[in-house]
Amino acid sequence: MRHMIISLTAACAAISAGSAASAQIAMPMPVMEGTRLDVVASGESRRTPDIAVINAGVVTEAPTASAALAENNQRMRSVFRALTAAGIDERDIQTASINLNPRYDYSERSEPRLLGYTASNQLSVRFREIENAGAMLDALVAQGVNQINGPSLQIDSPDAALDEARRDAIRKARERAELYADALGMRVVRIVAVSEAGAARPPMMMANREMAMDAVAESGARIAPGEQRLTADVSVTFELQ
Repeated sequence: MRHMIISLTAACAAISAGSAASAQIAMPMPVMEGTRLDVVASGESRRTPDIAVINAGVVTEAPTASAALAENNQRMRSVFRALTAAGIDERDIQTASINLNPRYDYSERSEPRLLGYTASNQLSVRFREIENAGAMLDALVAQGVNQINGPSLQIDSPDAALDEARRDAIRKARERAELYADALGMRVVRIVAVSEAGAARPPMMMANREMAMDAVAESGARIAPGEQRLTADVSVTFELQ
């Protein structure tokens, strides 16, 4: 019996070792007979932003918390009505934060004196018609919005643009490999490996509050979408002979 147990244990160990070895060689690395060349290339594509995002807030102050919240809620109802009337879809309006904080007077007193409360409600709003965003900012200010950050200009569906940048990166990697091969008196035989080092959307550029409020203070404030650059980086391994 002892001999059988030992034999079974050895057999299981052999099966486990065989499975591990099989797992290790399931994805064999290609054997390279020539010279290895590693190239990192960056591709890009350019698009005009089609969405403007702003953070619009209402800040109110009152002697009591309930009064500050009541006034804030009243103004926010007007803001929501203005957004609905402008055709802004519900999916493009999102509450970013709601805060209620006490205000104290700390000037030359042993104990701080409660002055009242500050209530704030912040919304994130996406405008799908950038050319109308400036007029919409004017309308929001008229409805009681007294805190604005933005706009940030974005591309709603960047996947196609990022794929274009990836193709551009691969094309540049091939051209660079051909350049090296020609300089070395060799030729490109094949691509051994490809990996994406990263793909990046453009950073969201957002104006500060003072700049935004200055802009909406002028009737018919205009937002220029400009152009954004999307990039993709690839690492490609070539074999030269």
